[in-house]
Amino acid sequence: MTTATTPAPTATAAPRVDVVLLAVAIAGVSLSAPLIAATAAPALAIAFWRNALAVGALTPVAWLRHRTRLRALTRREVALTIGAGALLALHFGLWLPSLSMTSVASSTALSTTTPIWATIALRLRGHRPPALVWTGTLTACVGVVLLTGVDLSLSPTALAGDALALGGGLAAAGYVLLGAEARKSVDTVPYTYLCYATAAIGLLAACLVSGAQLASYDAGAWLKLAVLTLTAQLIGHSLLNRVVASLGPSVTSTAILLETPGAAVIAALWLGQQPPALAYPALAVILVGLALVVRAGRRAD
Repeated sequence: MTTATTPAPTATAAPRVDVVLLAVAIAGVSLSAPLIAATAAPALAIAFWRNALAVGALTPVAWLRHRTRLRALTRREVALTIGAGALLALHFGLWLPSLSMTSVASSTALSTTTPIWATIALRLRGHRPPALVWTGTLTACVGVVLLTGVDLSLSPTALAGDALALGGGLAAAGYVLLGAEARKSVDTVPYTYLCYATAAIGLLAACLVSGAQLASYDAGAWLKLAVLTLTAQLIGHSLLNRVVASLGPSVTSTAILLETPGAAVIAALWLGQQPPALAYPALAVILVGLALVVRAGRRAD
């Protein structure tokens, strides 16, 4: 069991393949925003279906190849995994509604404060992230702000939306941190299966309470939901669940910031939406920040 003074896992302790998988994961989750924008369904319903469909796809693998491990999960492992799934549902449940309450720019910028919260949480748990981790984390967040901007408004609705987006970023940090802890002893498939199932249940409850329409979509919407599940959920989030065990929460959460410029580029290529002028400079700034976080891990070894 990791003690309070043990440093978090770093990229150098990980196989190089995990760095490649992280890049593939970011490409997968970058498809999320464009696909959601193109899907004619309520945002909360989309969040539910991407998790529910992923659970359906994982069920044969989980119960045919990992049944013994699933049954052998300890109470602590189950608690950590269910906690991560609940925080994933909370992230979706807070962030997606914020998009219709405040500007997309403010929502995106505030929800991507995840690595800051993750680094603070590690510090509170007794870890001492090097100064270079803080520098890299803040640099990467500046890159996101350069791309999205922060369109602050004093209207009650916009302020509530800002608060929801900020809460979504905090929930995502908890999801990454609990996932990193659970993945120290739980294999990827059992962890991912139980995590997504928990998230799906929580999001279903949110849909029922809010009255979000869960069916009666056209064939095009269902096709986009299937593609979203495959790319952003089964490939994107599942690979993040795999690599967080070796790369650690700081590197993983900072790398997730690349989703924002990645989504802008994909939207330009697929939806014909011209990316902002700062998209590519912002991408460079985020990469510099990520490089600083990775370098800090190497110095710690």
